[in-house]
Amino acid sequence: MARTWLITGCSRGLGNALAKAVLAAGDRLAATARDPAALTEFLPLGGNRVMTLPLDVTDEAAAARAVSAAVDRLGGLDIVVNNAGYGNIAPLEYTGLDAFRAQIETNLFGTIIVTKAAIRLFREQRSGHFIQISSIGGRVGATGRAPYSAAKFGVEGFSEVLATEMAPFGVHVTIVEPGGFRTDFAGASTQIDEGNPAYAETVGKTAAMQRVYDGKQPGDPARAARAIIAVASADKPPLRLVLGRDAYTRAERTDEARLAELRAWQETSVSTDFS
Repeated sequence: MARTWLITGCSRGLGNALAKAVLAAGDRLAATARDPAALTEFLPLGGNRVMTLPLDVTDEAAAARAVSAAVDRLGGLDIVVNNAGYGNIAPLEYTGLDAFRAQIETNLFGTIIVTKAAIRLFREQRSGHFIQISSIGGRVGATGRAPYSAAKFGVEGFSEVLATEMAPFGVHVTIVEPGGFRTDFAGASTQIDEGNPAYAETVGKTAAMQRVYDGKQPGDPARAARAIIAVASADKPPLRLVLGRDAYTRAERTDEARLAELRAWQETSVSTDFS
């Protein structure tokens, strides 16, 4: 049976690849972006199965309109993919609060706003799937990307709570943590500022790697899209899905190190209870 997807940030990157895969699978699509003129490529791919919508994910009223339009014109809504986001590189010391707020508004509050726009619908129909595009930087702090990691860690905590609250209604939540994929995320979508040379060994190395990395990332966006569609089709989808060998390796090493540290400090941790 064909399903209806609403995907944010479809103009490029992973959102663009996923939107094409959704249409290729025969599903219906509400493709959104801040500028819907960037979405015209989807119209010949899907015919009456696709609609394009303007959506700034930080605009609560626009998110509500997008959900309503998807239901009215496509006959319902089954899957919401919160994909829109960006992350710049700069030292914490040289990242202004306005820049912090802007990245957190898009990456975290954008996810919250679009999710909340669909919660009641999913609860009342007792089905649905929220797919939250986080990052390996939402599991492991990414040097030089403090606002981005702060937002993505927030997305993960928000989504864990969402999963427990929506489970009784048959609504699924999956947090997707991609590693490096060959999109423009490391290129045109990222502003790079190494800041003070004092950060050459940390943020400077991240910036240099990012410039070399662009166009050479190991991840294939089309394969990522197929993986997400497979998860959306699973009877028991995972709460978290790591995408990419680089992300998997980093996640495994980080989680093992955290567990080892937790156990090493167990005596101190449990010593704080009343006798």
